[in-house]
Formats: sequence, C-alpha cells, structure tokens
Amino acid sequence: MTHYEDIKKHIRKLFTNQKLAVLSTHHSGQPYASLIAFVGKYDLKKIFFVTPRTTRKFTNLSTDSRVAILINSSLNLDSDFHEAVSVTALGSANEINGSEKDEILGFYLSKHPYLEAFAISPTCALVEVTITTYVMVKNFQHVMEMHIDQ
Repeated sequence: MTHYEDIKKHIRKLFTNQKLAVLSTHHSGQPYASLIAFVGKYDLKKIFFVTPRTTRKFTNLSTDSRVAILINSSLNLDSDFHEAVSVTALGSANEINGSEKDEILGFYLSKHPYLEAFAISPTCALVEVTITTYVMVKNFQHVMEMHIDQ
C-alpha cells in the first residue's frame, strides 16, 4: 500500500466511524475550537457541517474562511497512544446556498438523521469545507501529509 493509499484508507475510516470533529477558526489571531457533527465526501475533497449563523464559529469563518478540522479515533484509553489515528484537515469554509444545498443536506442527514430539525432550520447554515491538505498522525508521533488536488 502506498503512502497516500494508507492515508486515504484511514481518513475514509474516520469519515465513516466518527460523528464528531473539532473545528478551529480564529478571530483577530485568537484561535477558537468548536465541536461539530460532520460528514465527509468519499473523494476526501469536502467536509460538511451545519451551524447556526449566530455562532462565534460562523462569524469567524465568515471573516476568514481558513479553517482546520480535527477528526480522531481516540477512546480516552491508554491504548490510544499506540492505536489512535488523528487527522487534521486544512481548508476553506463557505456557506452553501443554491441548487446543490438540498443534495448536500440529504448527504449530511444520511449520517445525522437525528439532527434534521436543527439542520433544516432557516437560522442554520450548511457549510462546505474545501480541503487542501490532510495531516495524519498515527502511533502518537508518526506524521504523514497529503495534499488534495481540486
């Protein structure tokens, strides 16, 4: 298995098995982290989440679209130091409007059906993150990087 195939396999597994991720934004140089329910595309080019437009995270990404998303498989056990995989996705976030919104919202709700009332609320935004780079950490210190061609 090549270096990139290994990274892709782990990212897809995280996309399938994990429901939550940590979104990092910033305002005036001050970092801010938020827990989000996410869904990722199989081609690894996009990650989607829903957030109220009144949140600090939405205000931050509206001001500067650069974001980082951390997804990991840790279980808060000692074994995580040797078994957990963590991926940071770097990219640019934008609210989705228009004809593609319904299809992507359906994709999001296929993973998170219990969030339907929240996700379809007119006060919420469906956010698309276009990924440029993934940084994966295995065995607590083995770091691999993969750049995404759009």
